[in-house]
Amino acid sequence: MIDVNLRGVMHGIAAALSVFREQGHGHLVTTVSTAGLKITPTMAVYAATKNTVRTLLEGLRQESTDGVLRTTAISPGYVHTELIDSIDNPEVREEIRRTMDQYAIAPEAVARTDAHQAGLPYISDADLSKRVITEAKHAPQRSWLGEVSAVVLQQALADLNTAYRNFFASITGKRQGPKLGPPRFRSRKDNHQAIRFTRNARFAITAGGKLRLPKIGDVAVRWSRALPSEPSSVTVIKDAAGRYFASFVVEASEEPLAGVAAEVGVDLGLPHFAVTSDGRKIDNPRFLRRAAKKLRKAQKALSRKAKGSNNRSKAVVKVARAHAQVTDARRDFTHQLSTQLIRDNQAVYVEDLSVNGLARTRLAKSVHDAGWSAFVGMLEYKAKRYGRTFAKINRWFPSSKTCSQCGTRQESMPLNVREWTCPCGATHDRDVNAARNILTEGQRTVAAGRKPAAETRREAETLNARGGDVRPPLAAADTDEAGSHRGAA
Repeated sequence: MIDVNLRGVMHGIAAALSVFREQGHGHLVTTVSTAGLKITPTMAVYAATKNTVRTLLEGLRQESTDGVLRTTAISPGYVHTELIDSIDNPEVREEIRRTMDQYAIAPEAVARTDAHQAGLPYISDADLSKRVITEAKHAPQRSWLGEVSAVVLQQALADLNTAYRNFFASITGKRQGPKLGPPRFRSRKDNHQAIRFTRNARFAITAGGKLRLPKIGDVAVRWSRALPSEPSSVTVIKDAAGRYFASFVVEASEEPLAGVAAEVGVDLGLPHFAVTSDGRKIDNPRFLRRAAKKLRKAQKALSRKAKGSNNRSKAVVKVARAHAQVTDARRDFTHQLSTQLIRDNQAVYVEDLSVNGLARTRLAKSVHDAGWSAFVGMLEYKAKRYGRTFAKINRWFPSSKTCSQCGTRQESMPLNVREWTCPCGATHDRDVNAARNILTEGQRTVAAGRKPAAETRREAETLNARGGDVRPPLAAADTDEAGSHRGAA
């Protein structure tokens, strides 16, 4: 976060550059690079002026970032775009950071906590807004709240109210899933920041394609694609790697694709990321494993830096950028594969895996590196958007040890068995056979009109922390099954 001293440095830099230009000694071009905000003399300059500006900039090195933004994707109801290659205007950078800091500093949680500890009634949303925003602006120690758009502060308060409602719904049993705790302050080590502007803030997209933000100004944007409709809000996001993104909330209508006859079952795994029912095997890219050497080097360099130093701040950004590259590569891979499957098939069926349970095993790192949950989520929303059928089969369905030709079920199937032969004479590849069984079971489930596994799981009474079944469901015994009968003793 930028503090008061650094804000003064920013104004000092602006004043120094202004005097520098007025004296006719040339001009300085501010450039942004991976090393931080730098100055490049383009003409002969006085050494004293250069040293003055460099001294002022030294305090900003740990706060400045490269500003280079990468392409993101469209998700349901949201269109993510990216800002320009670099926000080279220091005033715009400073205003965005100041707004983000004040979004996070607002003391709403303290007011309600103090009231609760004092035995006072719960402070309503309207009273809290009046106390921590309207009245606080007139207090000398809180006058800086008026430097940013009021909508940003109101949205921070709205997020807090949502957190409290979820907390109360959780402890009263109205909210399903894991129990939630009361709202708490974010960690000071969290480098992810965001601010949200609604229509009331009167943000706009100019004729030149720039994003006009209240009390910040016009920010150039590198658009990934045109917005499908008028945005209702925009969220400016700064990630840990120092990249700025603008996320717009828009109305996105369905775009049905032309119908095709093909349907596919997908078996997710670790040796291969996915195996389809038509025999195709997609290799597991293992992005985290491939980047392990680079990450280890960056992490070691970070551990050697003195805490609180500028070099440590730079090393933190380098580690964050290395992780961001892994995340971006994984997201791009899952987007391309999910789009291809949805485009080429009328129906897609997958297994409802318990990723949270698998993440507690010795394969946790590989499971998280695969990114199954994100991939399945993409398949689900893209199927809905493009008019395709998507369903999850029950995770306890024995897809691997059931013969896809005759339906015979093997007693056991250890993981080291990759090929097996059924008594009917059919020889199966373990993963391809599982994908074919997933396709057959998915078609049967949809044809029977049964609810997908995701909806059935939400209605179950026995749930783990992530909402998944903790044990296989009970099955009805056959009528001729052996057992103890009443009166047999």
